[in-house]
Amino acid sequence: MIEYENLAELNKSFFADYIAVFSKILEGGQYILGNNVSNFEAEFARYVGSERCVGVASGLDALVLSLKAHNFKAGSEVIVPANTYVATILSILQCGLKPVLVEPDISTYNIDPTKIEGKLTAKTTAIMIVHLYGKSCDMDPIMAIVQKHGLVLIEDCAQAHGAKYKDKQVGAFGDCGAFSFYPTKNLGAIGDAGAVVTNSSATAEVIKKLRNYGSSVKYYNDYIGYNSRLDEIQAGFLLVKIKRLDEINSHKRRLAEIYLRELKNDFIKPIVQDGYFDVYHIFNVRHLERDRLKEYLLKNGINTAIHYPVPPHHQKALIDILGDYKCPISE
Repeated sequence: MIEYENLAELNKSFFADYIAVFSKILEGGQYILGNNVSNFEAEFARYVGSERCVGVASGLDALVLSLKAHNFKAGSEVIVPANTYVATILSILQCGLKPVLVEPDISTYNIDPTKIEGKLTAKTTAIMIVHLYGKSCDMDPIMAIVQKHGLVLIEDCAQAHGAKYKDKQVGAFGDCGAFSFYPTKNLGAIGDAGAVVTNSSATAEVIKKLRNYGSSVKYYNDYIGYNSRLDEIQAGFLLVKIKRLDEINSHKRRLAEIYLRELKNDFIKPIVQDGYFDVYHIFNVRHLERDRLKEYLLKNGINTAIHYPVPPHHQKALIDILGDYKCPISE
């Protein structure tokens, strides 16, 4: 069986380095917010092209703390794609804000910039975009909307480590770029981990306090904070893997070239555009006989997944909160 994903096989080439890192941390005795965290923050900020990086416990926390750092008024509205993973929606709700769903562009699956302004109201304070499947959103029109209306832009980059738009890394466009290092990501840890990148030192300092009980000095708390620190061990593993992130992305791009060339035309394949550097976290296809295709592949030893089977506004936990949305593309 060719598995949809095999994390042990994926990480096998890193095992020796991981064991060496773990042993050094174990013997060193600095297990929380040590040198690995600060070194990874510096390295990842450099990689993305941002001034600052703050490591946190997960991608969801990266989104939550990005919103919390801006201290939006309760009930403020945040524009968000209707077909995103549920974590993006949860972050908005957990901050006491209102998600406003916008349909994607059917050719890219990313938020459709032409549909954003029609959803803006006097309560709109931010746009949270998602660079889905390793492809950057269409940033020029999005940035024009952000600047025209004075909105905060938060980028959910959980699936797009190293993706670029016109040679600029995703995460470096907005006020905050939120990353997940969940094990399946192109830059994946061996557990939950995340980070926020920003060009604002003030925002970075607030997030550093929020992740650590609202404190920068032990026993003195400036904010109602969280326990959301990037683990020292995970940071050590990420320092190993980030040195090969470009290699990982190149490998995925080579595999994508094979699929793009060899899959028949009845497959609706990812669109390739000038000015976009796609890193193919997922190689997503559509097919008119999807379920039959999935069954055929499984019978022939190839496992696949539906991504995503249920849109956020149809989830049991959210259906009453999000209201009566009609999102035929997402659905």
